Amino acid sequence: MGLTIGVDIGGTKIAAGVVDEEGTILETYKVPTPPTADGVTEAICAAVSEVSSNHTIDAVGIGAAGYVDDKRATVLFAPNINWRHEPLKDKVEQRIGLPVVVENDANCAAWGEYRFGAGQGHEDVICITLGTGLGGGIIIGNKLRRGRFGVAAEFGHIRVVPDGLLCGCGSQGCWEQYASGRALVRYAKQRANATPENATVLLALGDGTPEGIEGKHISEAARQGDLVAIDAFRELARWAGAGLADLASLFDPSAFIVGGGVSDEGDLVLDPIRKSFKRWLVGGAWRPHAQVLAAQLGGKAGLVGAADLARQG
Repeated sequence: MGLTIGVDIGGTKIAAGVVDEEGTILETYKVPTPPTADGVTEAICAAVSEVSSNHTIDAVGIGAAGYVDDKRATVLFAPNINWRHEPLKDKVEQRIGLPVVVENDANCAAWGEYRFGAGQGHEDVICITLGTGLGGGIIIGNKLRRGRFGVAAEFGHIRVVPDGLLCGCGSQGCWEQYASGRALVRYAKQRANATPENATVLLALGDGTPEGIEGKHISEAARQGDLVAIDAFRELARWAGAGLADLASLFDPSAFIVGGGVSDEGDLVLDPIRKSFKRWLVGGAWRPHAQVLAAQLGGKAGLVGAADLARQG
């Protein structure tokens, strides 16, 4: 199979890209994400038609945030789009006349990193994405493992604190409430409120109050040595690394790949994640340790992964 198209559905934009067999993006096209479910479907088709006009395309892969069924055809549930048992594959295929594969967006990103990014050379890889929430993907024995019903690797909703913080999913104590972009901001606000004298840089980057702190302020302040910002990253990393240690007990991969917006800070967050992973790994003194690697493809991982999964069929 030759060229395929990957589609990445984001909260503000839908990106479609033509991708070759080496994972190289040849052309992209972006459209704003419409507010309605039907509008999103139409926008996907429009983006695919636009980006394919100069190429011969064999198939299309769509990365959707939500639960996708085992046939990679129906979005069972999407938290940010009003899709409930949405037959997305059939709807898009009817409009564009090409084979379509629908996959969870975190699975797409994991596959992209495994095939063309930090996971190259590994057969057993666990990916996590530290963004607004926490997502993931499982590749074991060179295969994407989706579970019987297609909804495996929802790592963010593993309960790590019984009766802990309320999660948007309706449960309490989910991992993403302690290791995510939202958690990072909460840590920074709490610490800045408790010890403002240690958050002078952080507070100055916002509006001067803990309530005005945003994620971008924490990153910049940490780079400038702000104690509260650095401590907020350490707290997030403590939870992230401990969670990876639990996943190592489940899957025993050779590598963990950490992606998502939080991971863009590089060693500022990855080094303490590695230390926490080592601290909490059961039997760590006597067993091999998985590598903890930074994702390499950034925001392109989902699009590239979706396109390659379409190629796999």
